[in-house]
Amino acid sequence: MAEKKYHSVVIGGGMAGLTCAAYLAREGKSVLLIEKNRECGGLVNTFSRDGFQFEAGIRALENAGIIFPMLKELGIELDVVKSPVSVGVENEILHIKDIGSLKEYRNLLKKIYPESEAEIDHLMKIIRKVMKQMDVLYGLENPNFKDLRSDRNYLFKELLPWLPKFLLTIGKINRMNMPVEPYLGKIVTNPSLRDIISQHFFKNTPAFFALSYFSLYLDYFYPRGGVGKLAAAVEKRFLEWGGEIKRETVIERVLACEHRVTDQNDVSYIYENLVWAADLKTFYRITDVAGCSPGVQSKFGETKSRLSEKRGGDSVFTLFVEVDDPPESFRKIANGHFFYSPSKQGLGETHWSELDSILKASGKVEKSRMLNWLDKFLTLNTYEISIPALKDPDLAPEGKTGLIISILAEYDLFKMIDEAGWYREFITEMEERIIRVLAGSVYPMLEDKVMARFSFSPLSYENRVGTSEGAITGWSFREPVPAINKILSSNRAVVTPIPSVFQAGQWTYSPAGVPMAILTGKLAARRILNR
Repeated sequence: MAEKKYHSVVIGGGMAGLTCAAYLAREGKSVLLIEKNRECGGLVNTFSRDGFQFEAGIRALENAGIIFPMLKELGIELDVVKSPVSVGVENEILHIKDIGSLKEYRNLLKKIYPESEAEIDHLMKIIRKVMKQMDVLYGLENPNFKDLRSDRNYLFKELLPWLPKFLLTIGKINRMNMPVEPYLGKIVTNPSLRDIISQHFFKNTPAFFALSYFSLYLDYFYPRGGVGKLAAAVEKRFLEWGGEIKRETVIERVLACEHRVTDQNDVSYIYENLVWAADLKTFYRITDVAGCSPGVQSKFGETKSRLSEKRGGDSVFTLFVEVDDPPESFRKIANGHFFYSPSKQGLGETHWSELDSILKASGKVEKSRMLNWLDKFLTLNTYEISIPALKDPDLAPEGKTGLIISILAEYDLFKMIDEAGWYREFITEMEERIIRVLAGSVYPMLEDKVMARFSFSPLSYENRVGTSEGAITGWSFREPVPAINKILSSNRAVVTPIPSVFQAGQWTYSPAGVPMAILTGKLAARRILNR
């Protein structure tokens, strides 16, 4: 049987791949989307268990001037609600409503750390400045989702007056591009306060994006039916425009200069254009550039060498809990999106220094030492807690509540324990300790009303999404990022050393996230359509 040829083949059915595929199909191109799982969406996925709806990855979405314009441009209507956020430390909990809540947040921190009042005031001034810069950065619908030739009103009344403010803001952002930990070290001398602020974020997150968290909380929204409705809506539109999806298919070889990819069943797909919207290190590992020009081979080899030495970013450990207690019991405590620290002490060296010592000891680490560290780690950590039924009551059985509880987690730790042969035991210990910590602090009903529980570790995310080191946001910030990380250069983020191959998704731009995945998907499609 003759091999079918496509105008474009897109590898990876997360939001970047779906977005790119949809824009190409809209223009009448023959497009094949290849996804390793049964369902598309990647980390933008909602699944059902025991009548509860849970998010597999992202808990809420932020527009960032990108998601709503993309939906509008693709003609997609998505029923959404606001996803209000609460933050808490020990017994102090703040429900964030609007910009005025920043003052309440300042007062909360002063109550917990009265010795740091002046530093807290200084920090709040910086956060307020960052919020104003975020208003400029994302306060306009992204021009990449506008037809500037026909929408003259947008061009002259919105975009052109905005550009000078945008360029000025970019300069300010670039001056805050250092890691958040040393940045805070210049402002906050109290190590516990510093930890409580910074341990929300991945290690070495750029200071500007870390301190923009208050703005992001105000921007959170949630599709009725779960976050996965976003991916499902884009997938539906792609199929309506004639696109094809090959599911449960893993690409094992890319023959770049033959314009061919081959899957695990040795089936080949021929393309004019290839978009890689999956793990980038995998692409460079499985791609053969034999037959390409010397210039392409040289650039490809240089990029492959650079990327292969880099690590994926931090991962997470996520505990899913089914509770025999109504959502109203939880609503009295916090909103459906809740960042909570059981202790004001902060992690200190418990995470990085002590963990590094454990990892260097490798398989020689005694279980007792590991579990002692785990006790401290889980008591002093910050938890991201999502309760879908507080956003949409239909997402849990009547009178019951599902919780999604996450903490940042180190892939190498779980890999080491798996190789030592006690992975399942360690997971059980983590689950029990997390429930015990939260039952003894903010959610006492977890003491005796948990019906069932299960969890995803960094190894689970590696297996499901196929990302290096189980990363959920692309590259690690702990070393120089090998991806475009300047907003003005984002258009170049989709280019690879191979003229017919483009890239999109969280590995192509840093810091990453769902809006940037969508944007790079759109930019890759535009590059192809303009060739």
